[in-house]
Amino acid sequence: MSKAMSMDFLRPMTWAEALAAKAADPEARPILGGTDVMVELNFDRSRPSALLDLTAIPELAEWELRDGVVRLGAGVPYSRIITELGDLLPGLAIASRTVGSPQIRNRATVGGNLGSASPAGDAHPALLAAGAEVEVESVRGVRIIAVDEFFLGPKRSALQPGELIRAIGIPVTGGPQQFSKIGTRNAMVIAVCSFGIALHPAQRRVGTGIGSAAPTPLRAHAAEEFLGAELDWDGPLDRAVANRFGELVAAAASPIDDVRGTAAYRRHALSVLARRTLTWSWEEYRCV
Repeated sequence: MSKAMSMDFLRPMTWAEALAAKAADPEARPILGGTDVMVELNFDRSRPSALLDLTAIPELAEWELRDGVVRLGAGVPYSRIITELGDLLPGLAIASRTVGSPQIRNRATVGGNLGSASPAGDAHPALLAAGAEVEVESVRGVRIIAVDEFFLGPKRSALQPGELIRAIGIPVTGGPQQFSKIGTRNAMVIAVCSFGIALHPAQRRVGTGIGSAAPTPLRAHAAEEFLGAELDWDGPLDRAVANRFGELVAAAASPIDDVRGTAAYRRHALSVLARRTLTWSWEEYRCV
């Protein structure tokens, strides 16, 4: 193999070893499930100096609930989120069911999804709606990054040289959550657009997350503020409020035309998804 095509394979057994390896080679590409990275390698879209395999580090595959926040290890696969965290993190569990095939869900992770920083990542809208934080670490120390500040552009994140994603802190909102996406089928497809919503009853607010309709995943801040002012938390959902919410969600997006859909279609679809998911969440909330 030529020097240009060579690649080291690093497999640390502890988190300290992983941080040291990343510090020694900041260009080393971390992998957990490898479901995004290996596709890029197979199609020769990238050729990192090394692959940093984190699958042997046990704490990355653990989660815990503490003070109303789920600390989700970066290596917990989607299949376990579905089976173990559906009650605590319903929005993320719903989104997890739409990821790839069963084989992919057994390997792919939220940490990997964040690391790829794709605008179309299925986990991102649910994390945004819940108000998650990303725990990153390097040999310099730990940083906590709000998820809505984590995405800087297509495939670009706030990770600094030498940093690895260790865990994601996801608040348990105590209210219904929903996720929905538009695609040619329910799973094994890149979303044309997607939307996540989370009710935070104790704070009397609603969180949102938009996917695949802007250069980065993002929240619909104006839509959230509108609901904060207009929702009657003790009454039924007013249809005019739901319609205006959908309009504001669509207005928050900045989609493009591509092979999966037009910008106009994405805006229309987001408006529909927002109205539907708000209605479903509100019906569930009122029935509790």
